[in-house]
Amino acid sequence: MAKTIDLQVNAKNIGDFKKGYPLILKSAIINADVLTKEGSIVRLIDRDRRFIAKGYYGNQNKGIGWVLTRKEEEEIDFDFFESKISAAMDRREEWFENADTNAFRIFNGEGDGIGGLTIDYFDGYYMVSWYSEGIYSMKHHVYSVLEKIVAYKGIYEKKRFDAKGQYIDQNDFVKGQEGDFPIIVRENGMNYAVDLNDGAMTGIFLDQRDVRKAIRDNYSKGKNVLNTFSYTGAFSVAAALGGALKTTSVDVAKRSTAKTIEQFSVNGIDYEQQDIKVMDVFEYFRYAKRHDMKFDLVVLDPPSFARTKKYTFSTAKDYPALLMDAIAITEKNGIIVASTNNASFSMKKFKTFIDEAFVGADAKYKILEESSLPKDFRTNRDFPEFNYLKVVILQKIK
Repeated sequence: MAKTIDLQVNAKNIGDFKKGYPLILKSAIINADVLTKEGSIVRLIDRDRRFIAKGYYGNQNKGIGWVLTRKEEEEIDFDFFESKISAAMDRREEWFENADTNAFRIFNGEGDGIGGLTIDYFDGYYMVSWYSEGIYSMKHHVYSVLEKIVAYKGIYEKKRFDAKGQYIDQNDFVKGQEGDFPIIVRENGMNYAVDLNDGAMTGIFLDQRDVRKAIRDNYSKGKNVLNTFSYTGAFSVAAALGGALKTTSVDVAKRSTAKTIEQFSVNGIDYEQQDIKVMDVFEYFRYAKRHDMKFDLVVLDPPSFARTKKYTFSTAKDYPALLMDAIAITEKNGIIVASTNNASFSMKKFKTFIDEAFVGADAKYKILEESSLPKDFRTNRDFPEFNYLKVVILQKIK
């Protein structure tokens, strides 16, 4: 068994860990320089060497590891992983019994007790995502647990780390039966094509399930819809199935055209009746303004950070300006779905961005609904910063 490393916690951070804060920040540790190998088990102690918690060392975003247990005698072994993963799957029992949805998250990192690890389910296929070399060093436990407790068609993985924090392109198949991709999964009765062995993405972001349903059920009928940063057109599919007159999907990636056509096709939608643009969204806004184009529903879900030939975009700095562009081409009484997955700011801060944009556009709005992560993306309500998704559906009333 590897030696456990003792990390002394700054006095001001002890209370946070005792209250259940799961992320080990470097600034919270006095002797972080003793850490050398990711995956090492660490004991958090106070200045008098009294036990606080136990976790592992793994660099991920702002943290250097995650707390796994506050029981000093609990071992981080197969039994530990089995208990956490089994409990998480028990919580998702209703999803496994849902005839209309067969793609969802069954393990959500720190929300289910193991930060840096997520597991998604796609109609019998499991996709395990690893967010640090540290948690990846424990993969034998996770795969042994899945081998024991689930009946799977196949298991795939995504290693979402390297020296620069970028996704490593690789063959993602782990074990079982290799999928004949794309496979077609169901979400609230809608069909989506997914490929679990095609780089960092799968074809659909599962955390936006509730938003797609809302667009289909409540906001699309008879509407002219613009879906920006459209990726594979999942929001456009929802809008079309909800009775939209027309959808326009805009994304700078060339492959988005084929992917969007595929998503329309698996739902029996004539993609030739829809508009698919391979174009920088910022340029498209200018194009739409020049041609006096207006939309009844605009979906605005940009990546947290993006760089094109002409623009560098960060939601933390540039969302108000982006939203102003959207406001300018939204009809009076039209709907804007404003969304971000940037975890660096709160919903409260996000709403100040919305206020700033409408003041700058000399327009007014009302909020129709707001949401965050769906139930299968379990989070700890005491630490809302880990509930990264922020969605505000609003109506332009002037």
